[in-house]
Amino acid sequence: MKKWKVLTAAVVSAAMLAAPITAMADDAYRVCFVARASADTFAAWLTSEMKKAADEYDDIELTCVSGEADDAEMAKQLEDCITKQYDYVIVQSNNNAAQAPYVKAIADAGIPVITTNPTTHQADLDGETGDPEVDNAVLEGTGTVDADPVAQAAVGAQRAVEEVPENANVVVLKGPSGNYHAEKRREAWDTYFFDVRDDVKILYEDFANWNNDEAMNLMETWVQGGTHIDAIISMNDNMAAGAIEAVRNNTDYIAEDGTPSFLAYGVDGTAQGCLLIKEGLLTATALQDAGEIAKLNMEYCEKVLNGEMEYTDVNDYVNAPEINKDNVDEFIQIYIDNGELTEDALD
Repeated sequence: MKKWKVLTAAVVSAAMLAAPITAMADDAYRVCFVARASADTFAAWLTSEMKKAADEYDDIELTCVSGEADDAEMAKQLEDCITKQYDYVIVQSNNNAAQAPYVKAIADAGIPVITTNPTTHQADLDGETGDPEVDNAVLEGTGTVDADPVAQAAVGAQRAVEEVPENANVVVLKGPSGNYHAEKRREAWDTYFFDVRDDVKILYEDFANWNNDEAMNLMETWVQGGTHIDAIISMNDNMAAGAIEAVRNNTDYIAEDGTPSFLAYGVDGTAQGCLLIKEGLLTATALQDAGEIAKLNMEYCEKVLNGEMEYTDVNDYVNAPEINKDNVDEFIQIYIDNGELTEDALD
């Protein structure tokens, strides 16, 4: 039942994102949010929160569209923002380098553009110089609201240093190639875990592109290799959930009483991730608060459009608190209170 409820919520969110949805208001500023993919759990959650946040402003009319994790579709949607002459555009890139020229084109067209989850950097357009200060600069002519992917991944990585058994065999699930958050989270695992624990062996590592089903398929294949996997290291909760689902009925990984013989780490702190922590199957995650990201985006949007600040001055980042078995109940209650989960979610 837990799996059914969580996946049902994800499917509903994805269906809502698959078609353009507009929050209408008379004489309002026309704002577009271009999400990276409707099948992406976090993108769907962020879209839902964007709509809730926009509803708090009478002068904002929000349209939400999806790039469907496809560079050609992302390009089409971003070009459409110029054609339709939106007053303000918020972009959640799937592939930073591929989307950077189109984000720049929006700015060059005189339309305020903010990149969010992830930030688009100047290096995404020009290529890396090797100078961190230059490469980490926000794309010229844009602003950003984001979370720090290194800080997010460090939460689980630093915990894993103490928890993962000696000489463990682990698997690594990566987000999309070219995605800033995916790459920086993976780099953080090197810095805070693998460089510290050189006894640990990476048994398998592959891209699952934030996707539950892709992660499940990879994990099913990896388990067939016969070597026990001691820890699942995933760059987001959705991929961790897919890997966990692959071994849910495998007695080599989960005992009859539900006790797992593996550890699992994610990022995002989604409702799904919290339920898996409560169930004892996900060890820890770091919250990437879609509600807070959406709220900040709309606060800045309203200020920019009403002349209270320049959009290029928008540069804000949310925190990444850890969620584990000791505090997961408070986060589950937050999801119940905001409607992401129902009271019977733990039945």
